[in-house]
Amino acid sequence: MTDNYNIDLKVQYGYNRHIDIPAIVAATTEKWSNRSLSVVNDCVVRLGVIHGEFHWHKHDDEDEFFLVLEGRLLLDFEDEDTVELMPHQAYTVPRGRVHRTRAPERTVILMVEKSSVQPTGD
Repeated sequence: MTDNYNIDLKVQYGYNRHIDIPAIVAATTEKWSNRSLSVVNDCVVRLGVIHGEFHWHKHDDEDEFFLVLEGRLLLDFEDEDTVELMPHQAYTVPRGRVHRTRAPERTVILMVEKSSVQPTGD
C-alpha cells in the first residue's frame, strides 16, 4: 500500500539554509510526496505535496501537526466526522488517534512531528 507514496526521511536542509518552498512544490511531479526539510529541536518539518488518500494509521508515541499552504486537506478519524482544512488552517492530531489524510485536489502541507515518527504509521 505504501508503494504509491514518495516519502523521503532524509533531512534535506541543515541549519542556516534558505528553503524555497514554492520551488520545491513546482519541481514535485509525484502524486504523493513527503519531504523532510529541516530539524527543529527534536522535531522534523516536512513538506507534503499530495493528491489522493493515505491509508488509515496512527502514531502511538507522537502527535502530528498539519498546516495547509495550498489546496484542501481532509482529516478522517474513525471515531468522528472529517475535519476539513483550507489554506492557512492547521490541526494537531494527538498520538494514538487513528486517522487518514485525503486531498481531493493537489494540496501542499507542512507537517511538524517528532523525528522518531514513522510517517506511514505504527
